[in-house]
Amino acid sequence: MQTRYRSAKVDGLSIFYREAGPADAPVLLLLHGFPSSSRMFEPLLGRLADRFRLIAPDYPGFGHSDAPDPSRFAYTFDRIAEVMARFVATIGVERHLLYVQDYGGPVGFRMALADPGRITGLVVQNAVAHEVGLGPLWDSRREYWRDRAGHEAAVRENFLSLDAARTRHLGDDPDPQRYDPDLWTDEHAFLSRPGQAEIQLDLFHDYRTNVASYPRWQEWLRRERPRLLVLWGRYDTSFLVAEAEAYRTDVPDAEVYVLDGGHFLLDTRADEVASLVRGFASTGR
Repeated sequence: MQTRYRSAKVDGLSIFYREAGPADAPVLLLLHGFPSSSRMFEPLLGRLADRFRLIAPDYPGFGHSDAPDPSRFAYTFDRIAEVMARFVATIGVERHLLYVQDYGGPVGFRMALADPGRITGLVVQNAVAHEVGLGPLWDSRREYWRDRAGHEAAVRENFLSLDAARTRHLGDDPDPQRYDPDLWTDEHAFLSRPGQAEIQLDLFHDYRTNVASYPRWQEWLRRERPRLLVLWGRYDTSFLVAEAEAYRTDVPDAEVYVLDGGHFLLDTRADEVASLVRGFASTGR
């Protein structure tokens, strides 16, 4: 099934998205992480479009979507979730399975809490909703939230450098030769565009609101008991593998799989992920 590369006008912004699969098939809404874009889901589009309609948008400031200056657009997770919710409505999707990775978690949880009737199930792939998922790397990042000016230089190096982009993909995987270097060099090229540093620093400073929201997300999971599939790359050094099992404390019948991959599981485990998602989505209500 051929992938289509489209744009939709949302709140005056051009939102780029990739779409594959039959127009009348069950919808999988794919929300990407940092510093990636909808491109990270190309492996799934190629494997699942025979059965599902897959829609993968780029957030404002990411990929091929518009990136307005931070003086004209608030780069917060609340604002991005609002734009993504309006994007879904604009393209005419009423109900969908929600697949979230990294930044897709806080965007997707906000969307789910605001309009739970749209969600037919939830796939969480290396996205955190519990404090246990945040490892030692987050100690310095919390300092940035408390004192942005005093810690911005360190965060720039930690988040925006080519080495940081590479580390996000490889983590501590003992077999780094499985990873295509284009994965992080392409991401770094996007991060190096004019204005990107300011956009990403604003958004990451807002990440503190996600941690503060964890109890509300957990309460929603416990109350709604959504159909839940959790996929985790064990070599992720940003988000600890203990987070995968933490989801069972909220949704005891969640399906949880820890795979031999990194933060971006689709880098090396696309076949396994596609098979698990296909089975999970095919049995949904």
